[in-house]
Amino acid sequence: MSFSSSYERFFDIPIGPQHPALKEPILLRLIVEGEHVVAADVDVSYTHRGVERAMQERNYIQNIYLAERICGICNVAHTLCYCQNIEGLYDVEIPSRALYIRVLVEELARIHSHLLWLGVAAHEIGFDTLFMYIWRDRERVMDLIEEITGNRVTSAINTIGGVRRDIKPETCDRCLKAMDYLEERIKYYKKVCEIDPTVIARCAGVGILKPKDAIRLCAVGPTLRASNIKNDVRADDPYAVHDEVPFNVIVYDTNDTLARVLVRIDEMLESINMVRYCIEHMPSGPVRVRLKLSPPVGEHLSRVEAPRGELIHYVKSNGTEKPERYKVRTPTFGNIPALCEMLTSKGDYVVNIADVPIAFASIDPCLSCTARVVMLDREKEKLWVGSLDRLRRWRGWG
Repeated sequence: MSFSSSYERFFDIPIGPQHPALKEPILLRLIVEGEHVVAADVDVSYTHRGVERAMQERNYIQNIYLAERICGICNVAHTLCYCQNIEGLYDVEIPSRALYIRVLVEELARIHSHLLWLGVAAHEIGFDTLFMYIWRDRERVMDLIEEITGNRVTSAINTIGGVRRDIKPETCDRCLKAMDYLEERIKYYKKVCEIDPTVIARCAGVGILKPKDAIRLCAVGPTLRASNIKNDVRADDPYAVHDEVPFNVIVYDTNDTLARVLVRIDEMLESINMVRYCIEHMPSGPVRVRLKLSPPVGEHLSRVEAPRGELIHYVKSNGTEKPERYKVRTPTFGNIPALCEMLTSKGDYVVNIADVPIAFASIDPCLSCTARVVMLDREKEKLWVGSLDRLRRWRGWG
């Protein structure tokens, strides 16, 4: 992005794309006056892997493995969204037991993702003791996911037509015991975040995103719900068995980073109750139906509530074993404009340079699944992949 000449008297601080504090390459440009940030821009175009194009060169079964590698942390959400998408082309009914297992694993993955993020947030504000405790408890969730799916990182549980593995009764018992332990620990972390002076000083009033701005900028997930907007795909457009599994959509009205912390903590408590419900009400029966490799000609769009927010997959089938077009819209892509709003001082709201790390982390960014711009020159019939910044320069947008 090229900032206007009105910012010439200010300092331009580039952070990244290679920086010790960054887990993924990103360029964060801050325009500052003294210690105050007056403008911000984010370039996430350093990790494009061409996943969508790769999907169009592989069959529908191979693409399950690609989908879950779009994001390792959200791999369950991506495979669930992908499989629902392809199943929509067949218009087939999935066994009820498989749907319950999908929701169970999805909510375990949500707990894992939120614990991982909460630990990172504690680290960003210098609270490393809290970080260590949280990541210790995160291991309990990873052990459960490994026992249920056979894998710790990419679970490979979802497949077209259902799930690959059934869940054993003894695994359900261990899962329920783990939920009791995690519920106690997460309630403790909530108390810490509500009363600890370090957390309050570094998070309260930081990264403000007002409700009208959250809606205008199309924020999603906990970022949106922390601005007092009640929006959750599981409630608004239920998939799997979310219309049967009771839960509350968590919202907070303080619009700041602390609200995003508390939204995620309360969501973990809701997910624990959902896991219990799935185990206690899971029906018997098969866990998969077999389908042909080539789905009928057609289009389908699926969306799920990933840990970071609304995840959208679109597919266009031409009747062959490979999709004609596949498109993914990840939650972070929807939250980047909101992030720039959080990092900009306006009126009485002042953003200090020291507030940038936790405000940036508060949207739980995943960059490897975000940067994807495909450009088509119709006159020259040329197709290429590039960054959004390159598209801006090419179109003369600044």
